[in-house]
Amino acid sequence: MRVAIVGSGFAGSLLARILAVQGHGVALLERGTHPRFAIGESSTPLANLTLERLARRYGLGDCYDLAAHGRWIARFPELRRGLKRGFTFYRHHAGRPFANAGLRSERLLVAASPNDHVADNHWLRADVDHHFVRAAIQAGVEYRDRVEVTPDTLKALHVDFVVDASGPGGFLARQLAIPSRLNRMHTHAGLLFSHFDGVRLMPDVVPGLPAGPYPDDWAAVHHIIEEGWLYSLRFDDGVTSAGFLLRDRVPGAPEEMWRHLLRRYPTIGALFGDAKPLFPLSYKPRIQHRLARATGPGWAMLPHAFAFVDPLFSTGIAWSLRAIERLALSFENGSVPSERDLARYEAQLSGEADQIDWLVAGAYHAMARFDLFAAQAMIYFATVSFAEVNQRIHRRRSRPVADPAAQPRARDRGRGPRSHQRHPRDLPSPRAHARGPARVRQLGNQEHRTQKCLRPCEPCDPRSLPRRFGHARAAPCGARHEPRVARQRSSRAPGLMIRVLYSRK
Repeated sequence: MRVAIVGSGFAGSLLARILAVQGHGVALLERGTHPRFAIGESSTPLANLTLERLARRYGLGDCYDLAAHGRWIARFPELRRGLKRGFTFYRHHAGRPFANAGLRSERLLVAASPNDHVADNHWLRADVDHHFVRAAIQAGVEYRDRVEVTPDTLKALHVDFVVDASGPGGFLARQLAIPSRLNRMHTHAGLLFSHFDGVRLMPDVVPGLPAGPYPDDWAAVHHIIEEGWLYSLRFDDGVTSAGFLLRDRVPGAPEEMWRHLLRRYPTIGALFGDAKPLFPLSYKPRIQHRLARATGPGWAMLPHAFAFVDPLFSTGIAWSLRAIERLALSFENGSVPSERDLARYEAQLSGEADQIDWLVAGAYHAMARFDLFAAQAMIYFATVSFAEVNQRIHRRRSRPVADPAAQPRARDRGRGPRSHQRHPRDLPSPRAHARGPARVRQLGNQEHRTQKCLRPCEPCDPRSLPRRFGHARAAPCGARHEPRVARQRSSRAPGLMIRVLYSRK
């Protein structure tokens, strides 16, 4: 079967490679060239679990190594990345420096790994996307860049199916005139962003902060302000990806907006005051988008071509990888995904877009009070913690359907342990796999029933939060909360540890 994938970011390139490994003919079409600047850089434990499943199922040893910080450095030191030990949050107030009140500070730390070796990563997308394109080409994908895709382009390629991985307002949205459903989204924010050199560390600007479960800056750092929030993702080479998510536009050009916000929040100004942008600052008035459809006869979209909400909880990479896994499964029978498969895939994307939107909108609603925001954030962290534990437990037991990588190949049933359960480096090469494409038994309703515990987040209603958490005695002032989920960990399983430090004002 012949498949065209429009867009060669990491998601499009990885799906193209997997389909080539399955034995399909794949054309990967790109309007620009690589390497190129991109944002959307913060991975999570759920994203890495999916990457490891894809590695085991399709013999992608590089994906296995890219799923943990220590393995990444050992095998791909040339691919730039950043250590991510967890999620860090600070609440800033206009005109006042961040108040170091010890354990009473408006500071929240959520640790996602016990050490650096098994930690998550920030992906420097220029390097990572380029790597996935090169790997796709080596797997036999036909790659074309500087291509403006048209219906005639696809007709000349004689394709049977098209996957749109081109992002918002992409090829299929234009060609099929798919209506927008942006009006159903509750999150509204613009983005002011760039990459910077010379960003200072928080302990250097606010000395004396109590030690947390990891160094504050080696995480996805969130500076919450009255207008929205600022993300700060530090790469190992000292470059920092940063951007303000703003509910309303600040007057002026992007550079003027940036300077105004640094002056308004003294501690953020101290962190970024001497930093130099490596690219001109850019501003997008609204980053949210949503379409009415994600699939149709002969076509499907990856998540970010269909919808995008906000980077607040780093759901983007995990969502894309999960969608790749679903689509790859639907192609394994050697034919175009069935109407039923596509309908289920679209329903999953639509439900997850709603869930992320409600979660993030609730967090924006709660930002005025840090204790309320922390309670809202715990909805996300508790849910993904359960999902991670569930997936790891299933993988260690009898490998039920919750781990799609564990499904036996038709030719392997009844033959004892399968070779592809070993470390990916011991597997046949992708080209060898492509010579004999696998035919895996259909997962059907069993796979559908596992989706609840594989989603990146679960729904929440921000309108209910003031009623649930708004009472003045909801938590004692200055209380230190340390909910923790801990268990035995192997070097292959980063595990999960949550530690929360925050207080009410």
